[in-house]
Amino acid sequence: MSEREKLNDEASRAAARSLLAWQAEAGADEAIGNHPVNRMAAKEPGPGESVAKQSGAGEPGPDAGARGQSPRAGATAARTEVAAPDPVMAARTKAREARTLVDLLHILEGFEGCPLRFTAKNLCFADGNPEARVMFIGEAPGADEDIQGKPFVGRAGKLLDKMLTAIGLDRSSAYITNVVYWRPPGNRTPTPQETQICRPFIDRQIELADPDIVVFLGGAAAKEMLNRSEGILKLRGKWFDFDTGKRTIKAIATLHPAYLLRQPAQKRLAWRDFLAIRKALDT
Repeated sequence: MSEREKLNDEASRAAARSLLAWQAEAGADEAIGNHPVNRMAAKEPGPGESVAKQSGAGEPGPDAGARGQSPRAGATAARTEVAAPDPVMAARTKAREARTLVDLLHILEGFEGCPLRFTAKNLCFADGNPEARVMFIGEAPGADEDIQGKPFVGRAGKLLDKMLTAIGLDRSSAYITNVVYWRPPGNRTPTPQETQICRPFIDRQIELADPDIVVFLGGAAAKEMLNRSEGILKLRGKWFDFDTGKRTIKAIATLHPAYLLRQPAQKRLAWRDFLAIRKALDT
């Protein structure tokens, strides 16, 4: 191989690696087949199937001629369009059916109204003790959580465990979940629609768990659940009243462990928040 051919080969390999990296970043991080398929290409006619039949063309039926309609118009008129159900309303209806946390888990396992469930590997419902006095709620699962089917088990989860230990708690004395139950592709931010679809379920989960304190980890969870527009640095460390449906309980927002991994200097603020949580549990 000449020097020029070697350079061209290396350039092709570099381009391929760059394309794969872009696809992984976009969320296409696993193969679903052994060979590439161009799904935009025209389908070849099957055995005994004419091109005319495949494309939808054909002779007009007797009713079409009598009505003076073209075959296409007749087919359109004959077809009844059924409006797709509102996934948010469907979520509200299904969430109200849950009488226990186990019921809610099973309902979510069968719920198909959130498109994230079709790209995620696992449902990440909850971890820890559902009878704990304090409940921690983040935004959405990441890659490690998606694999294990549990919230906060990756690097951010390990930091959360250390933060819990620092105030005398662990996963046997805390209940942990997320606003969104399935990992968004590529760890992107959940869309407002995806969050709204999951909202009735997390509301019901809080109501059924009935903790004394709920802690929102990060700005996305805090703003969604508290219906606030301020950033997390303004929301954190303040106590709010949160209506669970059964009663009004204390709620506080703090910095997400993933944020603290990127900004370790802000751990001092999270430490203050966790001391406030410990104090509230002791009173």
